[in-house]
Amino acid sequence: MTQILNHTDIEHKIRRIAYQIYETHLNEEEIVLAGINGNGYVFAEKLAVALASIAPLKVVLCQIIMDKKNPLAGTATSIPAEQYTNKAVIVVDDVLNSGRTLIYGVKHFLEVPLKRLTTAVLVNRNHKDYPVKADFKGISLSTSLQEHVSVTFDTSKYSVDLSN
Repeated sequence: MTQILNHTDIEHKIRRIAYQIYETHLNEEEIVLAGINGNGYVFAEKLAVALASIAPLKVVLCQIIMDKKNPLAGTATSIPAEQYTNKAVIVVDDVLNSGRTLIYGVKHFLEVPLKRLTTAVLVNRNHKDYPVKADFKGISLSTSLQEHVSVTFDTSKYSVDLSN
């Protein structure tokens, strides 16, 4: 296993992405960070903390609930649609692999009128099977399909590791 990003690296990426989100949404009073269940939601929580320290934005956290192995089974959110209608929404995940999870997460929000819809990922792997891109990304990795990227958000130690 090879470590790609350590705890300090990830903290820097989170802060940089938070600044990019704030710069993109300067005219907004409120934004919604919608994290895909699991590490996507944890990443969204960390972005919300970083945004609170740098921006006067009100940040609403939302969890996208889906079965990542079977996204066609349906998608739900932890908050009602009224709370993100006509708002700027950022769909957040930890790793963008094929794009399947992210595109089904994005699809859920297409049924509600929004001001703006963007995406944020910590790791972009460049193996997309679906037409989705990360608007905000921590790092882009050129990896083989056999390699596995794992993100760990333990309280005192974050890491991004690559293994075969």
